[in-house]
Amino acid sequence: MPVSATLAAHQVVEERRRAGLPVLPMSFGQAGVPVHPLLLEALADAGARNAYGPVAGDPALREAAAGYWTRRGLPTDPAQVIAGPGSKALLYASLLAVGGDVVLPRPSWVSYAQQAALLGRRALLLPASEGGVAVPDRVAAGALVMTLPDNPTGRLASPELVRAACEAARERDLTIVSDEIYRDLVYEPGFVSPAELAPERTIVTTGLSKSLALGGWRIGVARFPSEALLDRVLAVASELWSCPAVPVQAAAALAFTEPEPLRSYVDESRRLYAAVNLAVADRFAAAGAVVETPQAAFYSYPDLAPLVSGPAADVARRLLEQHGLALLPGTEFGEPAESLRFRVATGQLTGTDDDQRRAALEAGDPLALPWIAGALDRLTEILAAP
Repeated sequence: MPVSATLAAHQVVEERRRAGLPVLPMSFGQAGVPVHPLLLEALADAGARNAYGPVAGDPALREAAAGYWTRRGLPTDPAQVIAGPGSKALLYASLLAVGGDVVLPRPSWVSYAQQAALLGRRALLLPASEGGVAVPDRVAAGALVMTLPDNPTGRLASPELVRAACEAARERDLTIVSDEIYRDLVYEPGFVSPAELAPERTIVTTGLSKSLALGGWRIGVARFPSEALLDRVLAVASELWSCPAVPVQAAAALAFTEPEPLRSYVDESRRLYAAVNLAVADRFAAAGAVVETPQAAFYSYPDLAPLVSGPAADVARRLLEQHGLALLPGTEFGEPAESLRFRVATGQLTGTDDDQRRAALEAGDPLALPWIAGALDRLTEILAAP
């Protein structure tokens, strides 16, 4: 099995940077804001806590995560929560515990199908009616994965589609695994979690990698619908990671408590991502690509068929080698070989260091900042090139 496509793409970009080659980094889903000082302080204060913690996570973190979900209309008891070293690990442990086939939307995040393969399970990709959600019509027993909002498309499935998928899951006895890592980066209201509609069968995962740009801290939480399922995941966790890093859990507990400075920080980050992401999508559309307007996070998913030809991997290689533009082909997300859709990630356009990223957060018009304006203009030049 190869290294995850997103992480491999990120490595290529970093190698080009170290070599002094030009790069426009749009292949990796890196959030683009600095770590908030409150979180740095909380991490430092807990640095001396070097003993193992509970497998399920520190009680303060589980309580904070329960409050986070309760404030979003999902009443949650701390006993329903498990913390792990990132939501990716929790997704894997959940799929292992559920068993059976794994039903995925096409396209879907690269790791879902690979995790199913690691588990020796079938990954059944069904066309997504809207971003991140497919309605199963044949499968019985297993897991139905939803991504709300969606990676790679940056779109949010409608409440009506989420309801239809939940009803189908109930009819076919599927456990729903709802990846909601981007929930707090939806631009407009309208989010509905399947845990609201099918609470008896929905696992929800989230973390701080995206909303607070803590990808390198590796912390996530999951909410379980039953004690039996939670106990199975705990057994997996006890053999895979023992417990999440205790100082990071202390900072995460503060984050999920959502004091006002952190709530405002997420709001500011969301506005920044929306401004940059929508501008990038507009540049693709102006060049003749077919692209739906992004609704969340820092992704769009243009179809470049009107602009280029050839296998998607060759197009991606040509764009990178000739122009320094790093995109990830839709074929990595389950698209058919003839597809020329590409996942465009815009989080890294906010700046190359914390000073630039902080200035972007504080700017009334971040698109006017020279490094962001320059990236947009460079993109237009590349898309216009023969």
